[in-house]
Amino acid sequence: MKKTINFTIDGTNVTAQKGETILQAARKNGLYIPTMCYISKTSPCASCRICSVEVEGVDGFILSCNTPPTEGITVKTNSHELERERQNIMKLYDVNHPLECGVCDKSGECDLQNMTLEFGVSQQDFSAKDQLRSVKDWGLINYDPALCIMCEKCVHVCNEVIGDDAIEVKFGGYSSTIIPKDAETLDCTFCGECIAVCPVGALVSSDFKYSANAWELSRVPSTCAHCSAGCSLEYETRHSGINGGASIYRVKNNYEFASLCGAGRFGFDFDTQATKEEAKLAEAVEKIQNAQAIRFSSMITNEEAYILNALKSKLGLKLFNEDARLYGSFMNAYASVSGKLHASATLEGLKQADAVIVIGTRIATDNPGVRYALTTAARHNGAKIVYAHPMEDALLKNTATQFMKYEAGSEEGVMALLTKELLKNSDVDEETAAFLDDLDLGYLEAESNVGDDELSFMSKSFMRAQNKVLVVGSDMFAHARAANIAKLAATIEKYTDFSLLVVANEVNTIGASLICDLDTDENLTDVVAYNAQGDYIISALENADMKVPALNQQEGTVVSIDNRVLPLNAALGFDGYELNDIAQALDIESENTIDYTAKLPQEAGFKALEFDALENFLGEFGEDERGYLLDEVTCTMDGKLEEVADLPEYNGTVVYQANPVLQFNSFTNVTKQLERDTTLRGSAQFAAAARLSDGDEIEISLGTAIQRRVFKLDDELKGTIALNPTFDSGCDYGSYRFLKSKIVRVV
Repeated sequence: MKKTINFTIDGTNVTAQKGETILQAARKNGLYIPTMCYISKTSPCASCRICSVEVEGVDGFILSCNTPPTEGITVKTNSHELERERQNIMKLYDVNHPLECGVCDKSGECDLQNMTLEFGVSQQDFSAKDQLRSVKDWGLINYDPALCIMCEKCVHVCNEVIGDDAIEVKFGGYSSTIIPKDAETLDCTFCGECIAVCPVGALVSSDFKYSANAWELSRVPSTCAHCSAGCSLEYETRHSGINGGASIYRVKNNYEFASLCGAGRFGFDFDTQATKEEAKLAEAVEKIQNAQAIRFSSMITNEEAYILNALKSKLGLKLFNEDARLYGSFMNAYASVSGKLHASATLEGLKQADAVIVIGTRIATDNPGVRYALTTAARHNGAKIVYAHPMEDALLKNTATQFMKYEAGSEEGVMALLTKELLKNSDVDEETAAFLDDLDLGYLEAESNVGDDELSFMSKSFMRAQNKVLVVGSDMFAHARAANIAKLAATIEKYTDFSLLVVANEVNTIGASLICDLDTDENLTDVVAYNAQGDYIISALENADMKVPALNQQEGTVVSIDNRVLPLNAALGFDGYELNDIAQALDIESENTIDYTAKLPQEAGFKALEFDALENFLGEFGEDERGYLLDEVTCTMDGKLEEVADLPEYNGTVVYQANPVLQFNSFTNVTKQLERDTTLRGSAQFAAAARLSDGDEIEISLGTAIQRRVFKLDDELKGTIALNPTFDSGCDYGSYRFLKSKIVRVV
């Protein structure tokens, strides 16, 4: 139990936990101390001095943001002297900060503007020589050093939360500025978090710049639709006229506690335009009535999944969704050993971890929310992070403390080795002990390329760890031995102090797996496809027939990797038909889609709560109070570990299906246009093996599919596996992500 410190702030008795600062204790007790450079999710910047307070018996002012209290002290947050100190600080900030607020994107929500008014700075006693400071165009981000107040929040969040380490302070007294670390051009993942935390208009979105004033925009809280992290965001919209519809101008987040990746912040333009045509609705209804199956993606709401399952029950058709089916099968195998359906770890728990193993995922692009949690754990807790994967990832080079490279296809063997190592001092049952004793360690180590020395090094680095997390990714779900891999993960969780975080593929992979009775996908000829992100109901052999709303155009819920049911709200209107209209035409009656929110299956952990009863915002201190947590589901523990199968070999040219980080928002300074990276990227070693040169146009044979790409050498990649994007061709989550391929140059 942490030691507590008792003291007073402005006459109020408060209690702080050991390690908390005066400012943190004040905020938890609802006591106001002004700040300019402080941000809750990073270490204190301590550059603005606005948070200065007085402590009885101490000469001068102290910074409340980085000073822990001691027992019995008396703190004053407001006095004539403090008021004068803060006024002078604001005057120094304002001395050379342009005050043409009417043309600044931050006007109306600017901390400098607000505090200048709060502290009554009506005249200026200081002056300084003006300097020429040109605006920097960094692609999606513009930086105006003339507006910068050097609070350093952008640097702290980039380094401590995102992990890009892309910017730094160039110190030069009054000429200090923010610069890219490595070159004149900003080399980062363009998450835009620096824009979010900037208290003034120094860092802005080049796309949003000069397009709208803050007070003209309406905010619609929702959940990001791009991955399973379930990040909180707000769509900011404005109507184009009396009869015009709304448009999304930008996306924001509660930057004090939450973060967004570039996809969430900039990839919001995916709405669908449609009109109501009764003939289209009738045609869609007829196709579903005559279909053998419906194939759908996991980028849908829980309510839509419920309707699809109702259609299956009523019409006797099959439901295909390999992504959700394989995830569900993985979790059922996990449950057979753990005795519970839902894994135990959360993103918040991952942030607090001091030891982490990540396996089976290129996590930086698969789920940026998990990457940010790992960065926070590493930078704030000194967490030891083992990244196990066949491919190194440059985005984790400053976060991971050990890279454990294994051979493609050997995940079951690696999980068995991890289980053996992590359970070596655990009291396990006889069957588990027999399984571990029977492992052929020499064979597994040789074929997986994971040695005993690596495992021992990992164990030694974890010796003092208290909060441990095992992160299992989507390479596992479609693996031929997925069920045994899941049981091994459950065994680690069961007999050690590791909690388990299972990273689903899509925004609602988990919800679809819990709600729908899914069938093994078959090569049927009469299948209707439903996709609320590609936005259509379509016959397998025809063009798009009936458009349906995208996830930023409808109300509903999804399930995040935290096992939290999260609300989506409609930021944009939709004039066409919804899936519920088809259901009504087939006598599955419900007036609105969200009427199904309270009907989601309680046996899977859902609660009988109405949609309008769900909270949309984070709590006062960053607690995720949106929606609700799934109830735990108790399962029969009848699973048994199976003998590890022979590990497969992946020789020749192998590609890994993984999207680039800039799939939504890459930028070229040459054309000033957003361009998405569709190249096959490989190392010089891969190029030599495949007999390719940089810039070659190629054809890739992946099973029965053939893709045409341009090959690009990537100095950050190593080995003989290349990265192949899927966002432009549709990701087949029903296949193992490492694929043997035949690559030929197009002459």
